[in-house]
Amino acid sequence: MLRHYESLGLVRPSGRTGSGYREYSGDDIRRIFHIESLRSLGLSLREIGRALDDPGFAPSALVDDLIRRTCERIAAETELLTRLRRIDAAEPAAWQDVLQVVVLLQALGSKSADTRQRAALSSVDEVPVPVEALVEAVLSETDTNVAGALRWALARSGDGGPALLAEGLGSPVAAVRERAVKALADMPGDEAAARLRDALADPDATVRGHAALALGTRGAADAVPTLLDMIVAGRNDTDAADALGLLASDTATADRIATGLVDRLAHDTTGAPARGRLTQALADIPGTTASHALVELSQDEDRAVALTATYLLRLREARLD
Repeated sequence: MLRHYESLGLVRPSGRTGSGYREYSGDDIRRIFHIESLRSLGLSLREIGRALDDPGFAPSALVDDLIRRTCERIAAETELLTRLRRIDAAEPAAWQDVLQVVVLLQALGSKSADTRQRAALSSVDEVPVPVEALVEAVLSETDTNVAGALRWALARSGDGGPALLAEGLGSPVAAVRERAVKALADMPGDEAAARLRDALADPDATVRGHAALALGTRGAADAVPTLLDMIVAGRNDTDAADALGLLASDTATADRIATGLVDRLAHDTTGAPARGRLTQALADIPGTTASHALVELSQDEDRAVALTATYLLRLREARLD
């Protein structure tokens, strides 16, 4: 190595012994240590020569470049490690299995939406893809059709999905949290339901709405306040009303829903369009609380609300007959 340094002009021995061996002074030894120290930072030998011999050489630009190159190298190594772990998780029995997993992982990362969609659909029956790869794809997918295929595949991938999607719910990006909650909505089981309940506290109304609709279809009364808010805001209000109708099959929940609708109808800040939606939402809510509310609303000052309430009362009477 010292001969190589000497051939490049990095080190020049101060002299030679009578038998021809190189002699290095204290300054030479210090220079050699400097070279080795700079090599440990990732500098090339050419860069080291400039750093040691050019008095005007400024280290800041080179250090910034070293940081950038090191980050790129770490990212590449991390990606490789992640891919290897995913291949290992697929438990390949032969190298042909390894190649199939690699091809599928590459397809999931393709720029072509069609390729990504085919990979998602084939991941269930042909090649078992590790759940981590599916979750990563779900959280980053922007194409609607591909996202649906990925959620379908993830729902059939077995355990582990809800816990990994919970990390997506913690993302600072609302779009990522929305993708996570949509995927959780398609997944069965108590763990997915628990994660959906966590999403009811999300700061983004769209994320909360997806969680509430999913929980409503599962019979979870926790979703009632958010569903009521959706009707007031006119955001997926028809779906929200349908979910409330499903939840109202339980008598206690039906009274709670009717009371919530009435409270929001009476709120000073609730505008005429919202009052109309809230009145319409009473249609599928059984029980005396809802019936009494409709009777009062049939006399409402807002003609549209009064007509809607009257019509709904007639429907209820016809069902009783």
